[in-house]
Amino acid sequence: MTHSTREQIGNRTILITVVMNIFLSLIKLLAGFIGHSTSMISDGVHSLSDVISSIGVFIGLRISQKPADIDHPYGHEKFEAVLSKILAFILFLTGLSIGYSAIETIVSSSYIIPKMMTIWAALLSIGVKEWMYHYTIRQAKKIESTALAADAWHHRSDSLSSIGALIGIIGARLGFPILDPLAALVITLIILKVAIEIFVEATNQVIDKAASPELVNEIIQQIQSVNGVLAIDSLKTRVHSNRIYVDLEISVEPTLSLIEAHTIAEAVHYQLEQNIHKIKHCTVHVNPLKLPSDPPCKYHHPHE
Repeated sequence: MTHSTREQIGNRTILITVVMNIFLSLIKLLAGFIGHSTSMISDGVHSLSDVISSIGVFIGLRISQKPADIDHPYGHEKFEAVLSKILAFILFLTGLSIGYSAIETIVSSSYIIPKMMTIWAALLSIGVKEWMYHYTIRQAKKIESTALAADAWHHRSDSLSSIGALIGIIGARLGFPILDPLAALVITLIILKVAIEIFVEATNQVIDKAASPELVNEIIQQIQSVNGVLAIDSLKTRVHSNRIYVDLEISVEPTLSLIEAHTIAEAVHYQLEQNIHKIKHCTVHVNPLKLPSDPPCKYHHPHE
């Protein structure tokens, strides 16, 4: 997938979700104020925070697609991971805010009986936000964007908070107002768990974590399929946002000329970058195959 295609998909996804979030926020805030539901008002504010995060993702995708330059010879893809960490932090704070409000309501026993219209607003929010989550997460997987995936979970957290609001509203109208804050506490734990998972994944993308064992095995198979490669002396991979860098040393027949050895290295380079789209760049170093009398050179799998 080209950079321009990836950017187009990301921008279209964000534009759709921003427009729908603004529309949904206005409906929930209006229903909350008119229907006397504090949980619905909080839910509306939560939706507005999604608008801010979506705009942040838009900026992150634009910057991450910038080509390499003198100051950033490896490109700008890691900016997306940095932004994902910021969004995860915002999501974490959102969860804490919901939990704090719930605890405060239980302690103060300041329960409010909302009007019927707030139930319809909550149902609308749940349906729309669940659709937005599934739509955004599909696009995030398509373009392999952690920032867009984090934004999708913002939509899911909003859907969960709407479910909590719905339970609380129905409970309050049936004579059990404490159900509202209790449901909010459960939602808080779910949101905090998702925020931590997003943060950890984004962190792995900026600390040169090795590729998954499945991808490493695929790389090994591709290398071994090239004629002239006698052994893999060293193989290192590092995650670079949604791409992978590969540093490789291979052994070839020691009697080969420099041109012949270089041709094998080029074949390995081409084989990997053309057949494994996640690889952004592969560096191949060629060694002469060691003789039995030479010190052994054992290949270490990065996940052993």
